[in-house]
Amino acid sequence: MSESRSKDAVPNGAAHSTSTEPHVARPNIGNRVTVVLGAQWGDEGKGKVVDLLAQDADIVCRCQGGNNAGHTVVVDSVEYDFHLLPSGIINPKVTAFIGNGVVIHLPGLFEEAEKNACKGKNSPVLCLGTTKKGIGPVYSAKAARSGLRICDLMSDFTQFSERFKVLASQYQSMYPTLVIDIDGELSKLRDYVEKVKPMVRDGVFYMYGALHGPPKNILVEGANAALLDIDFGTYPFVTSSNCTVGGVCTGLGMPPQNVGEVYGVVKAYTTRVGIGAFPSEQFNDIGELLQTRGKEVGVTTGRKRRCGWLDLVLIKYAHMINGFTALALTKLDILDVLPEIKVGVSYSVNGENIPNFPANQEVLQSVEVQYDTLPGWNSDTSTARTFDELPENAQKYVRYIEEHLGVPGKNPPLLNTWRCQVDQMG
Repeated sequence: MSESRSKDAVPNGAAHSTSTEPHVARPNIGNRVTVVLGAQWGDEGKGKVVDLLAQDADIVCRCQGGNNAGHTVVVDSVEYDFHLLPSGIINPKVTAFIGNGVVIHLPGLFEEAEKNACKGKNSPVLCLGTTKKGIGPVYSAKAARSGLRICDLMSDFTQFSERFKVLASQYQSMYPTLVIDIDGELSKLRDYVEKVKPMVRDGVFYMYGALHGPPKNILVEGANAALLDIDFGTYPFVTSSNCTVGGVCTGLGMPPQNVGEVYGVVKAYTTRVGIGAFPSEQFNDIGELLQTRGKEVGVTTGRKRRCGWLDLVLIKYAHMINGFTALALTKLDILDVLPEIKVGVSYSVNGENIPNFPANQEVLQSVEVQYDTLPGWNSDTSTARTFDELPENAQKYVRYIEEHLGVPGKNPPLLNTWRCQVDQMG
């Protein structure tokens, strides 16, 4: 059925409206957040980068993951290990905000806060706007709509207790050998209510106020890394959350228009903890040297990290997803003793180059990596504090990475020494 239209009608609602309704101006975007994300399989040194940027921050946010993540920061010869708290919390003037995308192990949170407070830093303001190592079951419960959130704990404790008992019963039926002291756990949680209550805010309103209030420097610290993302990582050997740039919006309750700079942190070689495909892994003296010189041991797990050459195929893939505006190259000095350095630049399967990073694990396990070989610099870079102080071949290595990826290793608003500022920080 069709209807006749007035000859004065304007297609698509455009042009000369005679409406007297007031015109609503496009809303102001407000403050933008700076995001720091891992570009490999984690352990790139994100904590050091965040600590550097947090010196000028008003708010530092965690948006995804749980206490399975581990960040080590050394300041004034004091080593801090963070698992739930944002690394930028070392700045005593900063507000640390833990968003709804993070899963919270309450005993671990308070233990971590107390342990680091004893190391001499002032206690910053901590806000929880959210909901045991091995966080998969928590995200499973979240997806199954049976999870318990911080807002539930802060509400009616009787209702919370009933839901806790149902959830515990479900787990005990799934795992018959699992023993849960339900009354004991509920007693501990009741004690946490008063401790947590002063820290809890409605996350959406808090972030909206931070974004649209007075100018603020807001920093977002990503946990894990792109190749561990539940959707885009090397599935199934991934974490349970979205640790790429989209997780910033869903994990903090903020719109994408407020995402500003996105810094990808890249280790000058590649490491991975645990099992899963690792095309550029070196099962030889090179792998051992990188592991030993780089002190490649997991902060959370204590496991040795697997090591290999820098793989630009996977970093380019991470860039496709995250849209990095700049890269922070870390641990360049670990390569100081190598006469030559290889860089993975493409993959082939059965002798044919493939144009993309494979989603299927079996395919990824079977790829052959094509390498470019660059000259090493065979000199100590540990005292370098500016890019120009690096040996010529070290500068060429950094520029090669920039040009291959099409992403700068520094950004004008940052220090001119950005490219190696982080490399030599402990």
